[in-house]
Amino acid sequence: MDNSQKNYPRKMMTKSQFMLLLLLILLQSCTDSQNKTNLAEDKERYEFIKYSEPADPGIMINALWENVPASLQGSFGSIDKRYPKSRPPILERTNTWKQTVWRGERASAQVVLWTSGEVGDIRFETGELKSISGGKIDAAQIRMRFVRYLLTDEFAGGCGYRKKEDFAVSLVADAIDEVDSLAMEPKTTRPVWVTIDVPQDIEAGVYNGRIVIIPGEGNDLTFDVSLNVQRHILPSPARWSYHLDLWQNPYAVARYHGVEPWSESHFEYMEPLMKMLANAGQKCITASIIDRPWNGQTEDPFESMIRWTKRADGSWHYDYNIFDQWIEFAQKCGITKQINCYTMIPWELSFVYFDESANAYDTLKASPGTEKYSAFWKPFLEDFRNHLQEKKWFEKTTIAMDERPLQVMQEVIRLVKSVEPGFKITLAGNYHEEIAADIYDLCVASRFTIPGEMMEMRYQEMMPTTYYTCCTEPYPNNFTFSPPAEGTWQGWHAASKGYSGYLRWAYNSWVKEPLLDSRFRAWPAGDTYLVYPEARTSIRFERLREGIQDYEKISILKAKLQEAGNTEMLNRLTDILSEFEIANLEKQPAEEMVNKGKSFINELSSVL
Repeated sequence: MDNSQKNYPRKMMTKSQFMLLLLLILLQSCTDSQNKTNLAEDKERYEFIKYSEPADPGIMINALWENVPASLQGSFGSIDKRYPKSRPPILERTNTWKQTVWRGERASAQVVLWTSGEVGDIRFETGELKSISGGKIDAAQIRMRFVRYLLTDEFAGGCGYRKKEDFAVSLVADAIDEVDSLAMEPKTTRPVWVTIDVPQDIEAGVYNGRIVIIPGEGNDLTFDVSLNVQRHILPSPARWSYHLDLWQNPYAVARYHGVEPWSESHFEYMEPLMKMLANAGQKCITASIIDRPWNGQTEDPFESMIRWTKRADGSWHYDYNIFDQWIEFAQKCGITKQINCYTMIPWELSFVYFDESANAYDTLKASPGTEKYSAFWKPFLEDFRNHLQEKKWFEKTTIAMDERPLQVMQEVIRLVKSVEPGFKITLAGNYHEEIAADIYDLCVASRFTIPGEMMEMRYQEMMPTTYYTCCTEPYPNNFTFSPPAEGTWQGWHAASKGYSGYLRWAYNSWVKEPLLDSRFRAWPAGDTYLVYPEARTSIRFERLREGIQDYEKISILKAKLQEAGNTEMLNRLTDILSEFEIANLEKQPAEEMVNKGKSFINELSSVL
């Protein structure tokens, strides 16, 4: 019972006490009113929230800064480098950036700023880019954002639970922030990520312009930009052929922002994140149809989006309300091709449901192939099929499985097909010849090679065939300490192997403080997420997206060469792609292979 309901002796309230109480009530009323405001009104603000970075755990070497001027210094750097915060950058200084692009392409550059003194807050100014013929790229297409630093660790043994203190820790540049200005501390380096989205409808030509970086104290820095826009057009992301499957975690968004799952505020916080993912060509919606399909391994366990109820008479009822809201929302954000439902084979083979007769939740433990398992899943599969058909989602929905043993998967495939042969199945895991033809969306670990005959059969049947990386691979990968070019390299690797695309298990399964510390209790830092709260992108995500653009360009150019019968150029392209073998990363940096490939693509684009 609340204290206010206890039978304490009454005391008369003085006038001053009454006035104080009235003031508190008014203040609480104002607070409640502010809390109830629609998050849409705050969206313009939360993207500009400033936060303090963690201290650099490394040793500050003051001698490195002795000959650095106290005024703001700057130069274009390389997008292949992560520049340390506490050291002056090592680079060849230049204030000019030149790049060759297609119409419709996103181009990225990195400006590096550094100073030994007080320069105050840094802000930017951008202007339009113009061609000699009068063409324009509007200033709104140019974005300049600060790169932020957070804690990372090392690959070490890769997978497996770890204690933070057992691994080397460092500060790394990765998050790309949306703030209008940022204070520049003395004896620090600050990268700035420059993004230009080239319109599809402009004329080919060379577009020139300037960007200006303005310190709070001292002189402005001016940088020249020159884009050679070729006549080829890159389709919009929604039309990219690349089968991108980054798994979304809506529960992480609710926890981080402190909102009720599936509330209006929850969806509003998720919207910019999901639109950013769609704008990278994402094809799949991640849906959890049972509780904890991966045994709650993340900071925010996946809950079931479907409520399972066993009625008193033994029949089953399935509430699809949350599932439907999530799918409709994701499709509205632009992710429309596929719905992957996890999973009939959770890691612990346990299934939570509400028992109406006991008025409590219960758990069934059952293995595929047993009567209990089949009795549990058959009614659901039948009802789920009917619901999907009613929603007109059946053709795009798959029953998804993740890294499960062959015999278990065979049992589940038999059960699913016995109930509804039209159900599609998705698998991310090892390659098994025995079931490869039964899997609609097949994604294999990067160490596997799929036989050519199987690849051709799957291509003819228009079944996606992709690969994935996780905590197992030291390279290529997407950890916060991974070389940035490895994200782009992954797109080239997909093109070299004939894969449809790439999968990674975590788009936004955030750790406790994702903006400050990317380390996690189980895997190398950054393994659980690629982007940051409040729709902040990252160096990793932008470079991954760049590799997808390259994949699309390769596909378009290859088709043109085949149509023209240009075997000489086709052979050159094949030779370059053949270098994108994972084993080659042991002796050659990803950036060397990527930049060589890009140079050839630019050459090819100029003559076709």
